[in-house]
Order: sequence, then C-alpha cells, then structure tokens
Amino acid sequence: MLKPFLSSLFLAVWLTLTGYAQSGTLSFNADTVKAGPFDMGKMWTFDNPPKDYFQKTYGFAPDDKWFEETRLAALRFASYCSASFVSADGLVMTNHHCARESGRNAQRKGEDLSATGFYAKTLAEERKVPDLYVDQLVKMEDITERVVLGMGSGAEEEQLQRREQLFETIKQEYGQKEGWKGLELQTITFYNGGRYSLYGFKRYNDVRLVFMPEQQLGYFGGDYDNFTYPRYNLDCSFFRVYENGKPLKTTHFFKFNIKGVREGDPIFVIGNPGSTERLKTVPELEFDRDLNHPFQIEIFRNRANALTAYNARAKNDSLKNQILSLENSLKAIGGQLTGLRDPYLLARKAAFDRQFQADVRAKNLTDQLKIWESIAANVAEERKYFKEASYFNPSGLIRGELLSFAQIMQIYAQAAALNPARAEQIKGLLEIPNVKFRALEEAFLAAHLAEVQTGLGNDDPYVKAALSDASGKLRTPREAAAYLIQNTQLMNLGFAQDLITKGATAIAGSNDPLLALGRLAAPRFQQAAGQLQNSEQQLELLRASLGRLLYQVYGASIPPDATFSLRINDGTVRSYLYNGTMAPIQTTYAGMYDRYYAFNGKFPWDLPARWKTPPAALLREPMNFITTNDIIGGNSGSPMINRNREAVGLAFDGNMESLPGSFIFVPDRNRTVSVHTSAMIAAMKHIYKADRLINELVGK
Repeated sequence: MLKPFLSSLFLAVWLTLTGYAQSGTLSFNADTVKAGPFDMGKMWTFDNPPKDYFQKTYGFAPDDKWFEETRLAALRFASYCSASFVSADGLVMTNHHCARESGRNAQRKGEDLSATGFYAKTLAEERKVPDLYVDQLVKMEDITERVVLGMGSGAEEEQLQRREQLFETIKQEYGQKEGWKGLELQTITFYNGGRYSLYGFKRYNDVRLVFMPEQQLGYFGGDYDNFTYPRYNLDCSFFRVYENGKPLKTTHFFKFNIKGVREGDPIFVIGNPGSTERLKTVPELEFDRDLNHPFQIEIFRNRANALTAYNARAKNDSLKNQILSLENSLKAIGGQLTGLRDPYLLARKAAFDRQFQADVRAKNLTDQLKIWESIAANVAEERKYFKEASYFNPSGLIRGELLSFAQIMQIYAQAAALNPARAEQIKGLLEIPNVKFRALEEAFLAAHLAEVQTGLGNDDPYVKAALSDASGKLRTPREAAAYLIQNTQLMNLGFAQDLITKGATAIAGSNDPLLALGRLAAPRFQQAAGQLQNSEQQLELLRASLGRLLYQVYGASIPPDATFSLRINDGTVRSYLYNGTMAPIQTTYAGMYDRYYAFNGKFPWDLPARWKTPPAALLREPMNFITTNDIIGGNSGSPMINRNREAVGLAFDGNMESLPGSFIFVPDRNRTVSVHTSAMIAAMKHIYKADRLINELVGK
C-alpha cells in the first residue's frame, strides 16, 4: 500500500490524465481550460445526419437509406417518451416507466397491473389503451428562410407573435399538399430559433398493451437507485399498433439482437431528447446556479416532504405518484446544480464562448459580438426580479390552491378598474378550488411562508402581514398557516362564488385573511413577472440570433439543443471509474438478487413472489449495460441499435455524472444505462413464459 502522500499524488496525476479532475480535487487555471470537442453534445438531427463524422469515427458509412429506415423504425410515444417498432407486425418497445399510466388505463375492475404485470398470451388478449398514440416521422422540410424573413424586425413581442402566426399558416398550407395531407404537422425549432423545420408525423391511435412487468421490476431500487449504476431494472414494456382492427404490417423495424455487447462497440440511440440548454452563455448558467435551481430544489423538497408526511397517514396512490415525480425531479435538478457549481465545468463553458467569439472574429462578423453583451445585460436585469416573481407566483404547488386562488381574485379586482377587457380574461381563470386534503393545503402554505420568511426577511410587508398575530408578534410559519386556513372562508364554495358574482369591488373590499395576503402579493408579482417577461422575450430573440450565428460559423458540425424532436446520437460501450472502483459494462440478474438479499427483501428492493425462486440459468443473464451515449429526459424508451440497425438494448436512465448534461456533455463521465435485449428475452422465457412474444422478437 502506498503511503498517504504518495497515494494522494498518484491520485491527482491519475485524475488529471483521465479527465476526471474536478474543482474539489485539484486546482486549475480557468484561463487555460479548453472546451471539449463534444461539450455541445451529439444529438444529431435527421435533417443533417452526420455521415462523414460516423465514417471518420467508426469506419462506418451509412447511406441515406440507412438513416431513412432508422428514422421510420423510431417512434414518439405519446407526448413524453420515445419508442420503436421491433417486429414486422407493429410490435412497439418502450420503457416500463413510460407505460405505467397506460398500463393503469388498460386495467379492468379489480386488477392492479402495476403489482401483477401483464402479458397477453394471444392477439385477442392485447388490450387497447384509451387515448394512447404513437407518432412516426415520415416527412421533413426546412422552413428557416421563410420564418426568419416573415418575423421581420421591430419589438420583440411583435416578432414572436408574427412567428407563431407564420407557424400556423405554414401548417395550414402544407396540410393541403400532396404527401402531407392527413399527417400531424409540427414546426420544430433548432438552435434556439436559428433554424426551423416542418415535420409531418403519421399518427397511430389504436395502440394495445402486450407485455408489461411488475412495477417493482421496472423500478427496482426506487429513487435510491435512480440515476445510479450498477443498476438492475427490467424497465421495458411492449405494445402493438393496430390499423383497421389488425396488427400493423411494417417493413420498418429494429430486429432484436441478443448476442450481447462488447467493450468498445459503437451504439446508436434513436429517440426524442426533451430539452437541453447547452447554448446558454456563462451568465445564464450562473443565473441558474445562483437562483433558479436552488429555488426549484427548495420548492420541490419542501412539497415532497409535505406530501410524504401526509401520505404516511392517507396512503393515497395518486399522492405517491406525485412524490415519486418530485423525488425524481429533485435528484435530476440536484445533479444539474452540482455540475453548475463545478468551477471546472463552468470554465469549459467559458472556454467555448471564448472560442466561439474568436471564430466569429475570424469570419469578420465582429458586429455580432454584441449578442453576448446584450444577453449578459438581460440576465443581470432578471436577477433583480427573480425572487418576487418566484415567491409570489400564483401556483398551487408553490403556495397552495387557496392562496393562489385568492391572489388571482385580487389580480382580477385590480385589473377591473384599469383594463376591463383584461379583467374579463382573468375572470375566466377564477376556478374555485375544491381542496381535497386540508392538512396538505395547510402544509403547502406553511412551506411557502417559511420560504418567504427566509428569502425576504421578517421586515418585508408581506411576511409581516402573513406571520403577525393581533399584537404584532410573529407566529411561526406553521402557526400562521394553521391560523389562515382556520379563518379563511375561501373553502366555503358559496362564499367564493358570491364574491365572484358581486365582482371586483366586493373582492377588493373583503377582509378575508388569504384575500388580504393576495392583495399584497398581486402587484408585486405583476410588476416582477412583467419585467421578467420583457427580459425573457428579448433573451429569446438574442438566443435565436446566437443560434443562427452558431450555425453560420459551424454549420451542422455542432448539433442543436434537444427540443423533443427525433435525434440520433452515437457512443460506445465503455466502463468508467467510480467510488474508487471500476463499473462493469453490464450487470446480471445475479446482481439484482444480491441486492434483494442484501436489503433483506425490503422496499424498494423487494421482488414479486414469482421472482423469488429463479432458475439458475436466469442468474447469469445480462440485465443492464452502459454506453457513452448522449441522452436526456424524453429519450426514455429509445432503442439502442448497432450499425446493422439491430436493437441491442433499451435506454432508460443515466448515471449521476450525466445529470450536468442539461448544459454540457462530458463523455468521460456521462453514461447511458440501458436494458439489455437478452434481459428482456430471459425474463419472458424463465419468469413470464411469454413464448409467443419471444418467437416474434427473435424469430424462434
């Protein structure tokens, strides 16, 4: 064993050489940091597929037909996930976590498919899922020139309005064109508005559930294991598209390959990444680091705690799903914030901005350098108004439904004297809340009051009014929330309706304690939100200008940020170092059972009964594997394919180190976690006895 000093020295050198150095481990000179070649990611579009890059990187030269067949085999699963065709008979593969809600919608009285899973042994048993659809991208056309010219110049709001009108006009025109008729048309924005495309989707509305494992297999390890690796999840489900009452016949699908993956294999992910912000400048990222992300974490943590405490008594499944969603968001945003607080990563972003500006000068476009200055000035302006616009946002999640309703009533009352037409619009938003869980409403209000007390201070007029008792002494946020809920009449539907009927004067004159708080918050929110909106509109146009400039300087060699539009990205099967050891490229079912026994079968590492006595053959089968692919939310359900367009896996998550991928892609640390195709077949064979499905997927 090395002596401590030598160990530390060796570790420091190793971290530097392998690119794992982080600000907390080593010091560095920010001025000498260089941007990585793929800091902007690898989310290539099918509008400009990276043929030359694939040839140079992998010695693989896919032709137009390869990209077309790949595109047509890929699907968008409803409005939130990705999927793909995996058989000639319209079989669709996506994640279990994309299908949970669909599975519940397909279950019958007395069933709980989340607990039992589902397998249709025959075609007749496949169940139609109400309102579920999948979209296949069949047409694409660049509309950039028309949109940019049509937007013209002038006030920011007017330009954006003209753009929206143009989008509708273009969709109406193309909806009448041959080849586009009957398609779902969508305008796609690339490079923050630097480029625009029109996409035409063939929508399939008859989608039926075929196979879905129990939720405990699809989400094994729960939130503890979320965004981690090694991982053990059977996060898959299968559906089938029907047309005219029969399974869809298609030649566009990814054939299953269960032979396994090897270290170094090139892998391509086809899916719809939701949103990244990699073109953001350093001042914008610092704004997120200092204000936006900490605020979101504070809100989500306090609300998740309130929901968890309440649901410990209520045992309500809908609340449990809300908690899971909040916990997932907390982990994701927390990981992003960790990246934003890493000076090394921010230094890389600054290095990219410097290089971008240098390349702009080299092309004699120096007049465009003012874009960076204007963005920084707008961000500085947004900093002034963020707190009040956020704390006083009339959102039920942030402040509770009753206080939010009270504030909207006051906004309506204040608008009535100044802008009657606007007041009538606001009046349409006056939906009287039906508070189902009073204790939860009180907990949300208490959390809000604690947040404003910390953020604005005890001397703030709103804080004083909210917390003071009759003698002027400050209550605790919890005490104040209990008092306010006890004394408001807004839970009396008759009282609320009577106030709305009587109109603005009655609302403005009411002494209801929540209406009084809403009266204080409303003008502060409107002023701050108005300033933020103006600044954000200017930023939207500046970001579009920056996007156009990026495309002008680099072309399609730098892919655009994610916009929940179809992308192809490349990576390789590769291990990485973590927690002082090395991650295996793939895990096995044996590892899942080790975790089950190590935690004594306790939730969230418990298993359904039929999984507790596995055959020995199952234990050695691969389960999950890792690659260096570039994914983000929305990629869930994306097929992992090889160069032969064969499905080798199904993307479902990333590691913790991938979470800063919202603003920078760091392939040395980032890993995509996928379900191995062999894992799916093994489960179908040994546990579910799903022979019909196995035969369809692997042709046996």
